[in-house]
Amino acid sequence: MDVLDMRLPERSDPGQWGELLFHTAHPEVGKQWTDAGEVHEERGVKGRADGDTRVVPCRPALAKILRDHIEAEGLKPGDRLFQGEQGGTLAGSDIRRGWRSARAAVLTPHEDETPLGKRVYDLRNTCLTNWLNAAVPLAQVAEWAGNSVAVLLAAYARCVSGQLTDLKRRIEAEGDLPDLPTAD
Repeated sequence: MDVLDMRLPERSDPGQWGELLFHTAHPEVGKQWTDAGEVHEERGVKGRADGDTRVVPCRPALAKILRDHIEAEGLKPGDRLFQGEQGGTLAGSDIRRGWRSARAAVLTPHEDETPLGKRVYDLRNTCLTNWLNAAVPLAQVAEWAGNSVAVLLAAYARCVSGQLTDLKRRIEAEGDLPDLPTAD
């Protein structure tokens, strides 16, 4: 992601949300799978027409982390947020190695042996599940994720939890069943 692909609040607005702007994806697919023989392939953003942008909210805590990183690294507009050699694309092996270290540092040894967050991509799944559990409307989550509502429901319907008590309360708030007529 390019430093220009973020709209971060000013440091004087620490409680404000930012935005992440996604224009293209550069998945690591392997040299044998790209026409140009490159490790990464540039693609359009999932769920969008070529050249379109997907805007995803950036919560205040993440906006602060990103702003601090940009300042600490002295990044300028046009620089990559996380850089590989000579400012290029960060190698997938470096990302995976860093992710393994991060998991080992924050998870218990038992958790580290499980599939919990095994891949960096699992963070996307966790984010979408958290949004759904926060009762963000399905259409909005689908928009941010670049999925259709149908795909979102198929993949995440069973991940939504913790809302049953509130849902029951909302149903009860609609009123009770009518009284049964008495037999004369």
